[in-house]
Amino acid sequence: MSGNTKLLIAIWVMQFVNYADRVVVSFAGPSMMKSLSIDTDTFGIVLSSFSLGYLLSQIPGGIIADKWGARAVVIVGPLFWALFTGMTGLVSTIAALIAARMLFGVSEGLSNAATYKLIGDNFAAEDRPKAMSIWVTALAIAPALTGPAVGMLLTSFGWHEVFLLLAVPALAVAAVNFALVPSGSPQAQNEENRATNAGFRSVLSEPSLWLICGAYGFWSIAYWGFLGWMPSYLALERHIDIKGAGILGGLPYVFGLCGGLAAGWAGAKIGSRGRPYFLAAVYLLACLALFGAFASATLALSVASLSITGLFMYAGLATYGAVVLDLAPGRARAAYAGIVSTAGQIGGTLAPTAIGYLVKATGSFGAGFAFMSASLCIAAVCALALVPIKARRQGRIAAQVVN
Repeated sequence: MSGNTKLLIAIWVMQFVNYADRVVVSFAGPSMMKSLSIDTDTFGIVLSSFSLGYLLSQIPGGIIADKWGARAVVIVGPLFWALFTGMTGLVSTIAALIAARMLFGVSEGLSNAATYKLIGDNFAAEDRPKAMSIWVTALAIAPALTGPAVGMLLTSFGWHEVFLLLAVPALAVAAVNFALVPSGSPQAQNEENRATNAGFRSVLSEPSLWLICGAYGFWSIAYWGFLGWMPSYLALERHIDIKGAGILGGLPYVFGLCGGLAAGWAGAKIGSRGRPYFLAAVYLLACLALFGAFASATLALSVASLSITGLFMYAGLATYGAVVLDLAPGRARAAYAGIVSTAGQIGGTLAPTAIGYLVKATGSFGAGFAFMSASLCIAAVCALALVPIKARRQGRIAAQVVN
């Protein structure tokens, strides 16, 4: 088994457990709201507390990975996931729940930029879209399997016990990363890396950084709103029970698996210059599917539209990751990814709370769906604005290599 294959296995397992741990709170939402006597507005704050913690650790995690190595970050980080996931199962007050979810977000966020660095350092530019798409499948499979599993567990146990059980897989991730992640990341010495080894400070002056931040930030509003509120939408608006919401809520992630893999194949075929166009297209298609989900007259049509939304959401995530690695300088790769992820987490932090407020204020999920759809349209505009900037950057790299 090659070193890159071992690496993909390690980061896939890590991301699977990472997402399984974080989306459990969404599927357990109705039970938690009832147990702690909280409304949708307050539960939105609970969801956002994770995103706030995740946000705060993105740039520090990237700087640490660039300076001391990504391997150490992905081994130590999961140990803290286990601690704070277990702590979630021990809380009995709203304040304690918010604190536990925020600290859990901090611990998970540290390893995110390190994963981008591991892919960027170990895979050539033409292989990164496929590597990213394989990694992204974990983000789709985890919620798809977590939904039905949590739905069944919640019917047999309380939500406290479910969170305590989930501390065990996080400990296993640390062991897997220790065994499979290479101790040294032999950065591919290709033309792209030799010509783009800018430092962290110079990264901040790149216009492309702020455009990809905008694209990812607005996409994240829709993604985290979708991820956080879909099970509750099915239960509260479409009136199905928790177990049914878990099963039906898992279907969009099955489609997301297909979308992520297809995006990896397409990203490798269309090349670096075509990826921003593709990114904008999948954002707009996700917007249309999301609108259709709420406008559907029947539960079957709504779930079908949510499934199509999942397909394009995850296609956008896989493509975005390849674009980030196309743009990121070699020596500040993790920090660059950390900055972009911070923008995404700002969107992710605002989205659940904003949607919770809109649902409470209007008495319907319609305003929340409109909010997510508008965000996807803005993300598409930012992606398209990358096209001329990216073309000029590639021309500059080519000129530097020739000289």
